[in-house]
Amino acid sequence: MASSPTASHKKAPPHADREFAMRFTSTPRGARLARLLVGERLDAWGHPYSSPTHDTFSLITGELCANAVQHGHVPGRDFRVRLTMTAEVLRIEVTDTRTERRTDPTMQPATPPPDSETGRGLLLVEHLATSWGVTPRAGAPGKTVWAELWP
Repeated sequence: MASSPTASHKKAPPHADREFAMRFTSTPRGARLARLLVGERLDAWGHPYSSPTHDTFSLITGELCANAVQHGHVPGRDFRVRLTMTAEVLRIEVTDTRTERRTDPTMQPATPPPDSETGRGLLLVEHLATSWGVTPRAGAPGKTVWAELWP
């Protein structure tokens, strides 16, 4: 089971052996494109389509990007995705420019009512990722939500 953001929010990102970073429009289309491009990069880096690592990390990426679009959207501002890979860890960072939502790294994802059709994205991330957290965006307004998977 994944660790909570409280336990590892101070952890520094690993030195990347491989890195992919790109800005995307803060729209559902931008979130979908980000997920697809991360999936392509994972495949190129040795985690082929339909492998457990690829599928899990693509789902995590999709949830974080969808949250950036739905909850972190600021009109006229993009969100940024950074994917890194070392021998030990895959890490995704999704940065948006909205500060007033979930910038406290000790916050746990809320459990939605049983009949709700939304609100389970961070619960999925918490369950699937080895670790995850939220950090304030360095030098600018916003936050970065990150997740790691140790394949």
